[in-house]
Amino acid sequence: MSQSPVVISGTGLFQPPEVITNAELVEAFNAYVARHNAEHASAIAAGQREALQPSSVEFIEKASGIQRRYVMEKSGVLDPARMYPRLQPRPDDQLSLLAEIAVDAGRQALAAAGKTGADVDAVLCAASNMQRAYPSMAIEIQHALGAGGYGFDMTVACSSATFAIEQAVNAVRAGTARCVLVVNPEITSGHLEWRDRDCHFIFGDVCTAVVVEAAATATAADTWEVLGTRLATQYSNNIRNNFGFLNRSEDSDPLARDKTFRQEGRKVFKEVVPMAAAHIQQHLQGLGLSPAQVRRFWLHQANLGMNQLIIKKLAGQEVHPDLAPLILDEYANTSSAGSIIAFHHHRADLRPQDLGVICSFGAGYSIGSVVVRKC
Repeated sequence: MSQSPVVISGTGLFQPPEVITNAELVEAFNAYVARHNAEHASAIAAGQREALQPSSVEFIEKASGIQRRYVMEKSGVLDPARMYPRLQPRPDDQLSLLAEIAVDAGRQALAAAGKTGADVDAVLCAASNMQRAYPSMAIEIQHALGAGGYGFDMTVACSSATFAIEQAVNAVRAGTARCVLVVNPEITSGHLEWRDRDCHFIFGDVCTAVVVEAAATATAADTWEVLGTRLATQYSNNIRNNFGFLNRSEDSDPLARDKTFRQEGRKVFKEVVPMAAAHIQQHLQGLGLSPAQVRRFWLHQANLGMNQLIIKKLAGQEVHPDLAPLILDEYANTSSAGSIIAFHHHRADLRPQDLGVICSFGAGYSIGSVVVRKC
């Protein structure tokens, strides 16, 4: 029995108001380095501690391709004595910060799909980090949008959005939901170690949203049929964050280095690139397709070099913006939202029947791909 088509009928993007350029970031980081090295000069001279090395704009752009990033709050990040955002707590009767940006992106996506909150009967909040354990962020977002049905949170690090899209597609196909809103609120500035030269430039804040529904109920002019989804995970410690609710019981320092983002960058690059390329290749092959038939790849935006090599392995050619658009230079790595930002910004020029692949990859390791066709 053939399944009824399921489509992506709208996307939304919340973009924070504040921007940190590489030059600003380097200035603050190098001030921190100078301060640290001065404070520990004796230990450094005695060989008991290594001196921290300064960063540079050239180093950042060569290592990543990133030029700037949006953040929810920049003054705390750029304070050499602090080096993380200054966010204000909110009382329980106010909308949470993570929910606020998700509602903003969600409303944009619903408007693009020609829907309202009342049309939604499932909300999936999928991101690298949740603001709290419970009540579920998705249920708070559902309530703020006036949606019905159910909501739940899920996290698969940088692959959270594609993993959630599969859950949304399956729910629509199974008839347990008619219209699903997937939101990806990524306040990555809160989990980044801004004092580490190897990663202080990587992340930015943003929120994306996607509406998934049956083709029969879609009214938007711009819809994309989901031809297939494919997910994979393989355990690795090469990207890790140990912050969690048990930290207090362990009497551990909540600001300790292992409680923020850390990675073995070279290992991640070497291991994830072939995994992601093979994953996409196998997914397309399973659908009777080849990479040559794909008009556009909307890849996870973690590192320019990674994306270039993945496309070279898949398509046998160098990456160029028309085939695999990059938003990394402006937004930096926005975790699960990156591939959705690329899809949001770079799909209007495609024609009916054009094929595309949305793919994310990251900690876990996790890889998720969504093959779509413009209706």
